[in-house]
Amino acid sequence: MSANPYPLGLRLDGRRVVVVGGGAVATRRVPALLDAGADVLLVAPELTPALQARVDAARLRWVPRRFVPEDLDGAWLVQVAIDDPIAAAAVSAVADERRIFCVRADDRAAATAWTPAVTRHGPVTVAVLGGGDPRRAMTVRDAIRDLLGARKGPLLTPGVEEGALPHSTGGRVALVGSGPGDPELITVKGWRLLTEADVVVADRLVPGLLLDELRPDVELVDASKIPYGPSRAQEEINQILVDRAMAGAAVVRLKGGDPYVFGRGGEELLACAAAGVPVTVVPGVTSSIAAPAAAGIPVTHRGVAHEFTVVSGHVAPDSPASLVRWDALAGLRGTLVILMGLKNLAAITETLIAHGRPPGTPAAVVQEATTGAQRVLRSTLGAVAADVDAAEVRPPAVVVVGDVVGALDE
Repeated sequence: MSANPYPLGLRLDGRRVVVVGGGAVATRRVPALLDAGADVLLVAPELTPALQARVDAARLRWVPRRFVPEDLDGAWLVQVAIDDPIAAAAVSAVADERRIFCVRADDRAAATAWTPAVTRHGPVTVAVLGGGDPRRAMTVRDAIRDLLGARKGPLLTPGVEEGALPHSTGGRVALVGSGPGDPELITVKGWRLLTEADVVVADRLVPGLLLDELRPDVELVDASKIPYGPSRAQEEINQILVDRAMAGAAVVRLKGGDPYVFGRGGEELLACAAAGVPVTVVPGVTSSIAAPAAAGIPVTHRGVAHEFTVVSGHVAPDSPASLVRWDALAGLRGTLVILMGLKNLAAITETLIAHGRPPGTPAAVVQEATTGAQRVLRSTLGAVAADVDAAEVRPPAVVVVGDVVGALDE
């Protein structure tokens, strides 16, 4: 580039941004645009499962076809997230004619705008441009993040020369819990391993802004498991972890919540162990505790509840496949937290009531906890299933049953 770029913070709230492409690059860039409040139009014949989930949640609009010039009508910015240089050049040519700034994933030199390396710390956002060198920008970004207090320890990772990025010396896998939804709730160790990763295998429920902060050369594998929809088989995910690690990569399996709380992390650890791949497990903040807390509900409270029980509701109570003793749970006095239970909520509540849990027991449902889209529905055990249907509450959502639901309201 013959001149330095002019740094600028774009206020995109309510303004149209067009993203062309529905693959891994778009998966990483769209969350930051949505976080900025942009009106995102996604143009692509196909989408990753993670992007499809955002479309289904009405977070953005998807046009399932190839780009046409009219797609840029009313746009303030366009992000070209495809690796076909001819198609990308055609999009940027239309943007140039209309004087719309264009970010290109395939060719930074041909773009009229660059996506900087970004770190966020509360209300502070720092964007770093490295003169066309993404690695330089990421190194400076990481140092600034340390100074802001988002990471403890030295400014640069120990053992790495200044100006260089961490790189693995041997293949390994880290099972990292990313927390309940807020990107700042990932642990310090989890975030550090994410910055060192060569490959990231991510679930649908991981905070999208974490993906936006990955190095540009990181391979992102979308292992989304959409409830009752298309998903990668667990065996395929296991094989991806093993194959990438055996090839010498530092692999992070990024999971929503905690890897071992209904996250099938144990299966992935066993698969890696059988192949001789070393594994590090980084616990995450589980939604079973975080979702109630975010809604102002303590799972235990002095004089109200001395225990809490976490169960999965993805299998109906009357199914032979169910491993949950719902009759025994009905007799407990403490807090009951149900994950993945919306589909079977009516059957679950009927079963609990049939075995003695009073229908007037306070209940609450927390949708998309700790995110900007969080919703809280308060009800009773006898009415919560109907209330959820009427309010059109959707997954991911956590159900809480017990007197703690109203403990802090008194």
